[in-house]
Amino acid sequence: MPDRRKLYFYHKPDPETKEIVAPLYNLATRSKFDLVKDYRSANIIVSIGDDDTFLQAVRNTGFRDDCLYTGVSFTDKRSMYCDFQLNNLSSIIDAMTNDNLEVRRYPTIDVKIDEETSFQCLNEFSVRSSIIRTFVMDVFIDQLHFETFRGNGMIVSTPTGSTGYTRSVNGSIVDPLIPCLQVSEVASLNTNDYRSLGSSFILAGGRKLTLKVVQDGNDYPIMGIDNEALSIQHVEKIEVQLSNKQVKTLKLKDNSFWEKVRRTFL
Repeated sequence: MPDRRKLYFYHKPDPETKEIVAPLYNLATRSKFDLVKDYRSANIIVSIGDDDTFLQAVRNTGFRDDCLYTGVSFTDKRSMYCDFQLNNLSSIIDAMTNDNLEVRRYPTIDVKIDEETSFQCLNEFSVRSSIIRTFVMDVFIDQLHFETFRGNGMIVSTPTGSTGYTRSVNGSIVDPLIPCLQVSEVASLNTNDYRSLGSSFILAGGRKLTLKVVQDGNDYPIMGIDNEALSIQHVEKIEVQLSNKQVKTLKLKDNSFWEKVRRTFL
């Protein structure tokens, strides 16, 4: 289809990487793709690297919901976001010619800091203490004051992000077909003065999570969006909710989310 054949490659710009990815450029040209230099004019954005590179590609191209993203790995293994391998270009041709591709939609998160700055995440948003002590946050679900948390931090993840940082703090792995947020604690400290749930919990897609940082001298938390840190010096309120934008990915039909989970963890 001519309107779906404008291709943009995202990878490191150093000479060594360019040499490694050159065969993929040649394959795209032979397959009649139009290679573009501006991601804004592309219909398909191809990340070449690893899962971190894929997350950066989505972020640095603006979380476009009017194009397709796909990942190509440098290694010989499939990962959570990379269905193809650079050293097995024939599999890409086979997938295209044998109709073994499908579009999968992954939910994303909207994050607003102090009613001013907004960000979007594909995996997770995290907030942690910036010094060697716990900090306190009031946690609201919609308008309900749910709990007062004291600990090292919190993680809010998408279903696809549930296999990452969230899993390391005993969060659940969530099917990406379920539009939801998962909220997980990092080293909570429960006392008679501060009491939190002590386990991850799931919020439906229409809910809003609000975290209000108690200003007790630790009001400069470290915040992360996917695999990048935010450089915001003063934080009072963080609002997190599921975005109405989804990232559309081009995937192999025989490589479902649960096949990836089994291959990665079992």
